Amino acid sequence: MPQKTAEHRRLADSEARKADWKNWGPYVSERAWGTVREDYSENGTAWEYFPHDHARSRAYRWNEDGLGGFCNRFQNICLGVALWNEQDPILKERLFGLTGNEGNHGEDVKEYYFYLDATPTHSYMKMLYKYPQVAYPYAELVAENGRRSRHEPEFELIDALAEAFAANRYFDVFIEYAKADEEDILCRITAVNRGPDPAPIHILPHIWFRNTWSWGYGRSRPTFRSLPPPQTGIHTHHRHLGPRWWYINTDGWHNIPLLFTENESNRERLWGVPNETPYVKDSFHEYIINGRSDRINPAQTGSKVAAHYQVTLPPGQQTTIQIRFTNTPQDTPFAEFDTIFSQRQHEADEFYAAIQPPHLTPDERAIQRQAFAGLMWSKQFYHYSVELWLKGDPAGPPPPATRQNGRNHDWTHLYNLDVLSMPDKWEYPWYAAWDLAFHTLPIALIDPEWAKRQLILLLREWYMHPNGQLPAYEWAFSDVNPPVHAWACWQVYQITRELTGQADTLFLERVFHKLLLNFTWWVNRKDADGNNVFQGGFLGLDNIGVFDRSAPLPTGGHMEQADGTAWMGMYCLNMLAMALELARSKPAYEDVATKFFEHFIYIANAINNTCGHTGLWDEEDGFYYDQIHLPDGRFIPLKIHSFVGLIPLFAAEILDTNLLEQLPRFRRRMEWFLRYRPQLVTNVAPLVEMDQNGRILLSIVDQHKLTRVLQRMLDPQQFLSNYGLRSLSKEHETTPFVFYLNGQQFQVRYEPAESTTGLFGGNSNWRGPIWFPVNYLMVESLRTYHRYYGNTLRVNLPAPNGRSVTLAEVANDISQRLIHIFQQDETGKRPFHGNASYFHTNPHWRDHILFYEYFHGDNGTGIGANHQTGWTALIAKLIQERP
Repeated sequence: MPQKTAEHRRLADSEARKADWKNWGPYVSERAWGTVREDYSENGTAWEYFPHDHARSRAYRWNEDGLGGFCNRFQNICLGVALWNEQDPILKERLFGLTGNEGNHGEDVKEYYFYLDATPTHSYMKMLYKYPQVAYPYAELVAENGRRSRHEPEFELIDALAEAFAANRYFDVFIEYAKADEEDILCRITAVNRGPDPAPIHILPHIWFRNTWSWGYGRSRPTFRSLPPPQTGIHTHHRHLGPRWWYINTDGWHNIPLLFTENESNRERLWGVPNETPYVKDSFHEYIINGRSDRINPAQTGSKVAAHYQVTLPPGQQTTIQIRFTNTPQDTPFAEFDTIFSQRQHEADEFYAAIQPPHLTPDERAIQRQAFAGLMWSKQFYHYSVELWLKGDPAGPPPPATRQNGRNHDWTHLYNLDVLSMPDKWEYPWYAAWDLAFHTLPIALIDPEWAKRQLILLLREWYMHPNGQLPAYEWAFSDVNPPVHAWACWQVYQITRELTGQADTLFLERVFHKLLLNFTWWVNRKDADGNNVFQGGFLGLDNIGVFDRSAPLPTGGHMEQADGTAWMGMYCLNMLAMALELARSKPAYEDVATKFFEHFIYIANAINNTCGHTGLWDEEDGFYYDQIHLPDGRFIPLKIHSFVGLIPLFAAEILDTNLLEQLPRFRRRMEWFLRYRPQLVTNVAPLVEMDQNGRILLSIVDQHKLTRVLQRMLDPQQFLSNYGLRSLSKEHETTPFVFYLNGQQFQVRYEPAESTTGLFGGNSNWRGPIWFPVNYLMVESLRTYHRYYGNTLRVNLPAPNGRSVTLAEVANDISQRLIHIFQQDETGKRPFHGNASYFHTNPHWRDHILFYEYFHGDNGTGIGANHQTGWTALIAKLIQERP
């Protein structure tokens, strides 16, 4: 990457292993309770086995969580913040939300926080947490959401505390980090009283060791010790990190009290078993809330430490705490503190100024920068050994016998001890294979090395199953996600080449060989009849079908999936493109390129004309459908107008004549195949004829099918919303799809917001809302078609009676609709906020962006996980590409 700025130079040094700038980062999860890893129950009830109420008292086995947390890549030591407003029943050490069973639409965080800025080396980071000045309504949130049905909206924090927020009775708590060097971490915590009256706040900067010693493996417990006066702070010596010092400084306060305890479970509170020591994980809570000074170690040693700072802030006033955590002792740790922060902030501005196109508006720049910030803040230390988890720890209770045949039992090879990009560190604090693939594209714009490392990681032997399957997510590693990993690898390779001017063929070759194993797994496991029509299950689209596509069909037989087959066609083309690129310098790849070319032709033929029947294409409707293949050989098409029928457009690749001339063996074999297998190419894009620029289009859809599908897709009464493409046609609002079976009625109706069904937990909905990953793929596919057809192919936008435009104009139009979700309109409103006027008008809220999981199909309101800066950060890529 060109060394344009100080941050670019840090990235270059990090990639060259000259300096380890990424050792420390925001790798602390926002929720470790309620996860599969911490679940040792008999029936796999993770939410109930380790609830939020246990989190303050119970040591985590696998990784820590916290508020605004920071740690090293192996999470030996963590930094974080806790707060108290003298009203809450518990110390605010972590974000609160409802479990999957408590929420009327599944799990949901009930807090307000924003990722405001971040650099990829974490040399500067900034987030904001909005802390109410009144008692947090834990019980009311649980009770009211539990009372509501799936047909009602969620009960949010602003609903419970409407009066308090209307009067701005909250603190803005800004948490910032800046690095003096790779191992010298500065933290600044600033609390601002936004309310009309003086209000008390307790701020407790934390430092603690991840508990690695309580599980019976003979590890000793490390400890922190207080520094001698006049300095306020602690020191320690860690067996991996060496000596460390932690200093603290506050507004006019001297000798701020330090509290010491151990990061050990409070067995007495949790299980009624006597504690070995009174100094346990929830001691700070007991001391601050209940006045239990006997729970604080007077010897001032322990594995968990906090500084206790309290102040009453007048209206509009602020207070600041400074912390420095370093590997060298400091006589004057805060002498250059503000200077370092100012320098790192300036360097962050300089870095993004070098990346963002000059024609972007100030609002677009702010949206894109917050999207990048969310991606960087969503990195997380993730630890999970399935083998150890199945066996249980020597110091823990033996796991139930059912575990040996339960969740993830056939993934014993999996050992994760890495920093990974998370979809959402509260709602989804575990990696998901297809989410992560989309994350890497916007990441590659600012840190190509990190993007490539993430893609390589999931293909390594301690992730990928020996049979070639990629792990889906910790709730069920064997679930099947759309096979987009190859697409992401190819995209990141091209982005990196464009940014750096260098082709990283070593990366491409590394991933290509592992992807061959994954492709083979797909072919062997997901093509039941061996006819190149694929299944796959839910394929990430949750409730999009009339049946649960991951479960046995009530009709018997199996589902032949238009999306599963199209994804595999796209997979073939991704592998073909990579093989041809590698063949430029290594001719041996021409043979494997031929294999993927021919396999694509078989798949494209199959989806359009399978075994003598009409395939998955319906000529009368001009659309692709899933179909049930019954045991007696009959086929029943499921005529649902969903994104399933649009995904075949994703399989498109252009072969350039110049490339073909460089690869004569591949070209000869391609020409032989086209000449002697004409029956296979009649339903595929015009392979035989080149365009005026000497290029060949490989596509599942020919021009006729493409225009037919686009007629539906660009119709505002079907897929085209003002905010992007809906996942289900709006026509199903008044004419739902109905399937009758044995006296039962199964129905798919357009639902633009939350799901009213319980499929896949009910916290996701593909029956109407707008989803970024498939919208982004459609935008990119339309641009591919335009490069081939150019101005010769025009469609009406909107259909059927709009203006005639090229496919590039269609792509740009859809892209702009997606960007509009986050932009201020002429009235100052941002559509993702919906009808919440407070968020639109309040100057302390209106410019803070939330990147939701998906969006209302009619009005663009954000829905689902509200920090899904994973794939919704694709908005940064769309803004970068805006003409």
